[in-house]
Amino acid sequence: MATDSTGTDGAGRQRPIVIVGASLGGAKAAQALREAGYTGGIVLIGEEHERPYERPPLSKGYLLGKSSREKIYVHPPQWYAEHDVTLRLGTRVVSIDPAAHTVTLADNGQVEYAKLLLTTGSVPRRLPLPDTELGDFGGVHYLRRVEDSERIRKEFRPGARIVVIGAGWIGLETAAAARAAGAEVTVLEAAELPLLRVLGREVAQVFADLHRDHGVDLRFGVGVAGLTGEDGRVTGVRLADGTTVPADAVVVGVGIAPDTALAEAAGLEVENGIKTDEHLRTSDPDIHAAGDVANAFHPLLGRHIRVEHWANAVNQPQTAARAMLGEDAVFDRVPYFFSDQYDLGLEYVGWVEPGGYDRVVFRGDPATREFIAFWLAEGKVLAGMNVNIWDVTDPIRSLIRSGRVVDPARLANPDVPLGDI
Repeated sequence: MATDSTGTDGAGRQRPIVIVGASLGGAKAAQALREAGYTGGIVLIGEEHERPYERPPLSKGYLLGKSSREKIYVHPPQWYAEHDVTLRLGTRVVSIDPAAHTVTLADNGQVEYAKLLLTTGSVPRRLPLPDTELGDFGGVHYLRRVEDSERIRKEFRPGARIVVIGAGWIGLETAAAARAAGAEVTVLEAAELPLLRVLGREVAQVFADLHRDHGVDLRFGVGVAGLTGEDGRVTGVRLADGTTVPADAVVVGVGIAPDTALAEAAGLEVENGIKTDEHLRTSDPDIHAAGDVANAFHPLLGRHIRVEHWANAVNQPQTAARAMLGEDAVFDRVPYFFSDQYDLGLEYVGWVEPGGYDRVVFRGDPATREFIAFWLAEGKVLAGMNVNIWDVTDPIRSLIRSGRVVDPARLANPDVPLGDI
């Protein structure tokens, strides 16, 4: 069992472990600390008024109206008191003083810490346009918090004209939910295909075909110049070519940015997120980071990576918790994410930089939307995505971790078990 190695304040009182970010990652870190045997104080601070919840349902089941609000929460309300976790919601941390081991709150209160974990997550990127081109219109939405999902869902009704800006995961999942509600959907994307940077041309085409088959008006290679409105409500999206796409509501999904403001002001090393080692320790030995905000060194890949997906928010806090308690814990899990759109479900395991592969091998026919795609470089599997095929993530993960050169013909042959390649 891990022992308490935290410090004390000037009066000899034990300082708690403080977690800034009452998110999925923050809640999982508190849970991991207790499961590791830590008996000291835990203070979990969050700016939102909701207790920690999971974000994937906000663009999936909850947005579709298929799951209840209660199912999005990480723990039931009583869990925090039962596990002696001080949960401070609606509380904004405005600064960190690493030398004094304190965080300062918006009300000028201070909380001392022995160890600090930052799970501040990300914020949606705004449309990169002057305010004069955006207007102050109702019906323009960004999706990050539960109330965002609820506002967007109210816009989805039969015949409503919904324009989605951005054909990434959030944009496509939102488009699918809107179509399921009977809305007319247009997706605007600057690239030539959806998810092009993530999946490459070979696989991105699958998602273009999927959404067109479900009646989505996909427009690629377009630039957004501004929004139009009337009586305080958005009426359209003006494109760079001067045309306007009519809209009853607009959902902007142009990516997210790591919320590093506190870390930067505190003097921590920041580069595409808060930079950490494999123990999720920042440039300050008493401060760790986990989840969307962490740009962590990955021993298997031999480089720093920042992953904006649910699995990191679930798994990284376990490593951070053990590391804060003095264990030699290392985070080396292969990245994983999933998505559901219409009747297509997928799981993706691995990590590929844009253009960082030299070949895609398909096991099955992509046209059937029941296949596995493998991204290879120099004969080694970097990543694999199973579409409407299940229970294969473990062997795909093993192929990636092995780092061995594979035979593409055997990889493509569904009669050869993945475990035998």
